Parts: sequence; C-alpha cells; structure tokens
Amino acid sequence: MKRIALLVAGVLALGVAVASAAKLPQAPACPVFPASSPWNQRVDKLPVAAESDRIVAAIGADDHMHADFGSGLWDGGPIGIPITVVRGTQAKSRVAFQYASESDKGPYPIPKNVAIEGGRQSEGDRHALIVDRDSCKLYELFALYPTASGSWQAGSGAIFDLRSNKLRPAGWTSADAAGLPILPGLARYEDVAKGRIDHALRFTVSETRAAYVWPARHVASDKTDPSLPPMGMRFRLKRNYPIASFPRQARIVLQALKEYGMIVADNGSNWYVSGAPSPKWSNDQLHTLGRVPGSAFEVVDGTKLRN
Repeated sequence: MKRIALLVAGVLALGVAVASAAKLPQAPACPVFPASSPWNQRVDKLPVAAESDRIVAAIGADDHMHADFGSGLWDGGPIGIPITVVRGTQAKSRVAFQYASESDKGPYPIPKNVAIEGGRQSEGDRHALIVDRDSCKLYELFALYPTASGSWQAGSGAIFDLRSNKLRPAGWTSADAAGLPILPGLARYEDVAKGRIDHALRFTVSETRAAYVWPARHVASDKTDPSLPPMGMRFRLKRNYPIASFPRQARIVLQALKEYGMIVADNGSNWYVSGAPSPKWSNDQLHTLGRVPGSAFEVVDGTKLRN
C-alpha cells in the first residue's frame, strides 16, 4: 500500500491528475483501459507546448470545431462510430486484410448484424468496434465488408486488451491511422447522461506531419512541415474559454476537452471530434460546438504523461 501511495504522489507531483478507468454500461466488468492509460489521464495542469501557436495556426485557428456524432441518420447511416458488444460465445471469423502485415490476425468475433460506421451501405471508413464483454477484448476494424462467400474483408484490424496499456508495435497502424484504439476516444452519450466525460477524445485534422508521438504508433503522411501536428499530439480547450452559455450536452463535451483534451488520430476534417451515435444525443445542442474556433485550443506538452 505504501508503494501505491508513493506512486500516486509522484504522478500528482508531475501535474497529471489520477483518473479512474472509464466504463461501458454494456460491459460493466471491463474498464475502457486502465486508469493509468493516456486516454484516462487529465491534462489540465500540464504546460503548454512551445510550438502550440504555430501548430494551431497550421491546422486552422479560424476553423471551427464540429461534433462528428449525433442522433438519427446522415446519408442513410448513423452519425458517429458505433460500438457492438458481444459475449464470449460469439463465433469468430478470419478476416482478409489489405494491410495484413500490420494487422492482428484474429480471429474476430463479428456478428452478422455488426454495426458499421456510416451504415451497411457506407463507402466511408466503415469502422467496426467490437467489445467482447466476457474476455474484455476490443476488436477494431477499418473498411470492413462482407464477402459473397459470407466471410469478411477489411483494410486493417487490431485487437486490444481493455485491461492493458500495451501499445501497437512501433510503426504499425490499427483500425485508425495513428495506430491507436478508437473506442476510448469516443464521446459516448452514457457518459454525458452521468454528467461527465472522464477521458480524452479522438479528433481529426486535414494534414499531419510524417511523424508520431506517444502513444501513437503510425504515420499517414509524407509531409515534413514542422508546423503540422504529428499523429498522437494532445490538445486541450483553453482553461479561460467560456463554456457556461453552451447547452448541457455541448458543455459536458467542452469540459472534458479542458480536463482530458483530445488526441490527433486520423486525417480528416479539421477539429472534427469523434463520438458514438445515440438516439439520445441532441443534434441541436451538439451543433453549438461549431461556435468554438481552433484558436480556443492549445497543444499540451504531454511528455510527463509517459513518466
């Protein structure tokens, strides 16, 4: 017990708040990674990175935040990246991967009715996130398609132990360009219903540097401009940015961005923050996030998170 107390004291001394592991209601026995995971660590007391202004300007200080999730349908599919929860008895399938050398072979417990980002007819990223609630394993797939023979094919796939902080091998992708898990970075309505999101969020920018920083493992660019963010870079909403006037759902998202921040995970539209779809999201409330400019964010010096 003394050793644990000393460890906690040391973490607090670094300015990193001790967090509790997030939970999925559909898998209550499983953490969404340990409390010590970078996704679950607060960053509101960490210093601002020296290059913050330059990188925010390169992304777009005058561009605005967007909630890339919500309720209802867009182009016939759910708005956001859905999560499928299965039992350990779910039959597993082999998947044919386009990027097999950087994908976990599996097999993967893919039910016939697995939820796919954008819907079954989507031509987008078609992410599928599957949680085995009995083994606490997370299976994530990019560009998942059924085949005529009844099997599955995908661009890439990764398997994570939700009880472990183990990273992908250096240089490996996952179902996400940064080689990170997607699930822990999603805004989930269940958290908002409780009044608090206690983890970092995932977001995209249109251009990244050909580099990655911990905890990312992979690049998706050949650009060398040092003003562009590398994969895995951590941002947060500035402490003095006023959020009291925002409606409840948006305000809770913004508070999480002040406390836990957000991590560059993929190339896409600037300042697009990811979440899971839910019929309980208020699209009207989430649309107010579009009032937040890029200039309201700053880059966090995340080096102390690794200590």
